[in-house]
Amino acid sequence: MPAPADAFTAGMKRLLRHRGVQAGLALFSVLVAVSLAAFEPWKLWIDKTVVEAFPVAVAEAPAVLPTATPTAAPTPTSAPKPAPAWVELYRGELISHEHATTGTVRVIRLADGSRVLRLENLDTSNGPDLKVVLSDAPVIEGRGGWHVFDDNAHRKIGNLKGNKGSQNYAIPADVDLTQLRSVSIWCDRFNVSFGAAALVSATQ
Repeated sequence: MPAPADAFTAGMKRLLRHRGVQAGLALFSVLVAVSLAAFEPWKLWIDKTVVEAFPVAVAEAPAVLPTATPTAAPTPTSAPKPAPAWVELYRGELISHEHATTGTVRVIRLADGSRVLRLENLDTSNGPDLKVVLSDAPVIEGRGGWHVFDDNAHRKIGNLKGNKGSQNYAIPADVDLTQLRSVSIWCDRFNVSFGAAALVSATQ
């Protein structure tokens, strides 16, 4: 009489040879692989910190003037006041949606006229395919962030560089910030906001 362990082993071998069981195991393996690729669950436990310096405009090289015959010195005049290196246009505080999220959002206009969205002291969860999105959707405390910030007018201005830290994102010149007045840390794969901020004018 075979030992119970031997009988169990033989039974398992017969079961695994069954075509239906083999097909089921193959399908299960495919589903597990697809789920892991889509959700990337390990990112929830892996933080990425990116700390960038405050943005500055790129200075233009001074023009080289041709040599000229010396002339009399002009009468001194008061020099024009230089333009400020930067101006803060908008500011907002991030609130949590699908994941706990904190930090400050600032929109800075540099001396050359370019605009930068700066995330300061960002702290949110990591995740798959995260974007920084400007949107016309209102930011509502306590409301879930599913399918909100991409329903109407919106603009994705960059991949999120890190789920922690301070980072700069260039705002395209054609973006109208009088219309797109909210910022979302947006998971593009699952259409959900991790956190968002309403932009309030800082120049009033």
